[in-house]
Amino acid sequence: MECLVCKQQTAPGLSAWHRVCPSCRYESAALLPTINDAEVHVHVDEAQREAGLKAIRQENFKTIVGYARELAPAGARRLLDVGAAHGWFLEAARDDFDVLGMEPDTAVALKTAARGLPVRNGFFPDALEADERFDVIVFNDVIEHIPDIESALAACRERLTPGGILILNLPNSRGFFYRLSKLFARAGWRAPFERLWQKGLPSPHVHYFEAGNLSKLVSGQGLELRLKAELPAVRAKSMLERLRCAGQGTWLSIYAQYAAVMMTIPVLRAFPSDIVVCVYRKP
Repeated sequence: MECLVCKQQTAPGLSAWHRVCPSCRYESAALLPTINDAEVHVHVDEAQREAGLKAIRQENFKTIVGYARELAPAGARRLLDVGAAHGWFLEAARDDFDVLGMEPDTAVALKTAARGLPVRNGFFPDALEADERFDVIVFNDVIEHIPDIESALAACRERLTPGGILILNLPNSRGFFYRLSKLFARAGWRAPFERLWQKGLPSPHVHYFEAGNLSKLVSGQGLELRLKAELPAVRAKSMLERLRCAGQGTWLSIYAQYAAVMMTIPVLRAFPSDIVVCVYRKP
């Protein structure tokens, strides 16, 4: 069980499927994706999931588009959004870039394309043409789901134009709620921890990074860190819907999580956010 980042031996974590590197603090999960598995999708209310995520992601996507404008090379036009889902980032970025989305979930891709957004159904980079290159490649809450992340990062370097940028927006293992969920798991309440790993959903998390170990991994592909920042992980608006769509367990458990989140919002600024954004440049 070698660490993906520093190649040291990992240690057992908080569940049989969870591992932690004592050296660099990278965390991994032996959870299997089931994208396009019809039986699994029966148990996911996609409309409720969309309602729970839309508000927070649309606000954060505006900020990420600003980073893209600031850090992309002069004259940059082509932007690839990997894991475009409902197309919210495409909508945020299309005034500044020529956008293309890629979405592996066929049902979601068809729904997004039906709204007139440029989305290609398939996995990155397999669904790209051999000569397609981009000035900006973005992974919004996606890279942590990809089992062979090293191959994905190598493909990003290959598909970026010289001076092009890679934007990774993902959960932060130093985040307040993630660390709190681990305390709860150690005390026997595992629901928040499993929810943050998206255990039981079609595409669970298989990695958990913070900016330091993530950048060590990405730099191995020759990409240079240009910016790291945190974004708000919670907003009061739509929080209950978000817990309902991603959570597991009884309604009492979900409402208990909701109450805990609402009480912590006023003090969250004193702690690391659960969302980190890193921007890397191809030399």
